[in-house]
Amino acid sequence: MQLHELKSPAGSRSKKQRVGRGTGSGRGKTSGRGQKGQNARSEGFRLGFEGGQMPYAQRIPKLPGFKNPFKKTYAVVNISKLRRFGDGATIDAEVLVEAGLVRAGEEIKVLGTGDLNRKLIVEAHAFSNSARAAIESKGGSVKVLGEKRVRGPKRSQSRAAAPKPEVPEVTEASSSPAEA
Repeated sequence: MQLHELKSPAGSRSKKQRVGRGTGSGRGKTSGRGQKGQNARSEGFRLGFEGGQMPYAQRIPKLPGFKNPFKKTYAVVNISKLRRFGDGATIDAEVLVEAGLVRAGEEIKVLGTGDLNRKLIVEAHAFSNSARAAIESKGGSVKVLGEKRVRGPKRSQSRAAAPKPEVPEVTEASSSPAEA
């Protein structure tokens, strides 16, 4: 068997019904749409149209505000959870995933809830001020992962008025040449 010998089974492919081709065709004049009315017109009705009733999308309440597409979400770890690690341990993302404190692939933020009684080296994407102070007060260190955020110039500086050009001082000798 070759490609040119393939045929679809009988009855699987029906011819398209051609409407509006004269009274003898059986689908002439109104072309199967009946007499007058909305469904006889060519435009029909738009998506979501409910026959003049107030559409669903318009009658449900709308919540205020908006969703920030640039919102940064972190997996949160409190310093009280870091007690389980030994003194002088280096705690990074892999160690926290193995301990079951965060899921793999999430950015981590360490918060200062609880107290810490060990010297630890902690690596995370963000730290609260209280967590940073608590870790460093026990002799530990903090390392921020990821690229440092680069901020552009402040708007107030970019919109500052340009300095006025200096005007040369006028002396009496040069001001009145007609008197001399």
